[in-house]
Amino acid sequence: MAGPALSSGPDSPRVAELDRALDKIGVTRSHHTIIFLILIGCLFDSFEQNAVGIVGPMLRQQWGLSASDIGLLNTVTFTCAAIGRIVSGFIADRYGRRVMLSLDLLLFTLGAGVCAMAPNFTVMALGRAIVGFGLGGEIAIAVTMLAEFCSTRFRGTAVGLVNVGAGGLGNFLAPGFGLLVFWMFPGDNAWRWLFACLMVPALLGAFYRRYIPETPRFLLSQGRVKETNAVLSRLASGRLSAKKVPQQQYINEDGADAQPAKVKVRVTEIFRGALARRTIPLCITIWMTYGAQISVLTLMPTILVTLGYSMSKSLVFTMVMQGGSLLGAIAASLLGFHFPRKRVLTAGAVCACLAALTIGFVAKSIAVILVAGAVFQFFVLLLNTTIWIFAPELYPTRVRAFGTAFILATGTAAGALMPLVAGRLFDAFGLVGVFGLAAGMYAVFVISVQSVPETYGQSPDALPLPGEGPATDATPAAKIAQPG
Repeated sequence: MAGPALSSGPDSPRVAELDRALDKIGVTRSHHTIIFLILIGCLFDSFEQNAVGIVGPMLRQQWGLSASDIGLLNTVTFTCAAIGRIVSGFIADRYGRRVMLSLDLLLFTLGAGVCAMAPNFTVMALGRAIVGFGLGGEIAIAVTMLAEFCSTRFRGTAVGLVNVGAGGLGNFLAPGFGLLVFWMFPGDNAWRWLFACLMVPALLGAFYRRYIPETPRFLLSQGRVKETNAVLSRLASGRLSAKKVPQQQYINEDGADAQPAKVKVRVTEIFRGALARRTIPLCITIWMTYGAQISVLTLMPTILVTLGYSMSKSLVFTMVMQGGSLLGAIAASLLGFHFPRKRVLTAGAVCACLAALTIGFVAKSIAVILVAGAVFQFFVLLLNTTIWIFAPELYPTRVRAFGTAFILATGTAAGALMPLVAGRLFDAFGLVGVFGLAAGMYAVFVISVQSVPETYGQSPDALPLPGEGPATDATPAAKIAQPG
């Protein structure tokens, strides 16, 4: 029995028209506005993810919490982030990306407010659960929306910028944001002010994001052709906030809304047939790279302390190595414009594996550890960001949000579990154990990613993709030419 068809909607000729329209429109001020608003949200998402670590010492002093209690707050946050990603993806495929983006933003704001007013550990944990749900959902929906707003050539760069803001710049600036808030609001309640300040950009984002329309791919998949043309016209005009924009008929509207298409959304599709052959290998790859990254980030300060460095020096050295993360995310965004996804992922994983082996088996001085660590973090963020670019391109519109969310949730789960394995290996074998594990995980990454079809230069609704067998659907592929 054949698996689910890969095509996105009931009308592939119109999908092809949409592909041509987006490529013709290119990149306008409207795209710049959408990217900016989404990036602001993702930047403060990253600040929120780092918030518990920043305020941890204050909570320990005021509430008498243990290190395990602080760790539990992070566990609650990331567990709910994984759940939030999956649930948000499911809702977004049924009711729209814009609806879920706004809801996730509301949850983020509500959770930050609960944390700011929390009288005890239990309420704080509840606030972190709400924050986690909103955080996880927002990142997954942001990636999906940018993939659906942009032209073929610019899509990779736009999606990559999400991780520049979240994984690169956000992680790098989060400690500085905390120091700024503590300087502005000193005293015992400084940590409450930190959470309160995290509510402000979310509220501003909610105001400005009302200008972000629903994505044209989702609208077309629902048979809402007139609305699709309206959004495309706003993108082309460069004026998202304009109330009246001259309408152009990018998609043929003849009889379009007489009987709106009813696209059935079955989330199990991503685990069957051709889609399963995309989902399973990419889940393995993201488990490998997220698991290796979070394991190293979690243990690096401890590793450096065991090597004889003070806690303050260990944190400074860790920040130096983290500098490679920002550069890696930027590089992925640039490479996404010029190179196939699998080529970037394969080369990056090989380099990450070599950097891990260097730290584990060759590094004998702090200088070598710092350089190899920065190189390792560069390639880790290069890989993670490229997966963010890759994932939404692998699924048809009707299940794109859920498929992307499931992939990212798998990475979140790996980040929660693999540090436990790495910690045991560090206790048993030291530096060699941790970075030997990381190197082995990237070797598995290289093997797994080879079975995923290439998407560079293809419509996100292409049927089939290069490397896959002939389509089982009767409808021709919505496919566009490879960019030069």
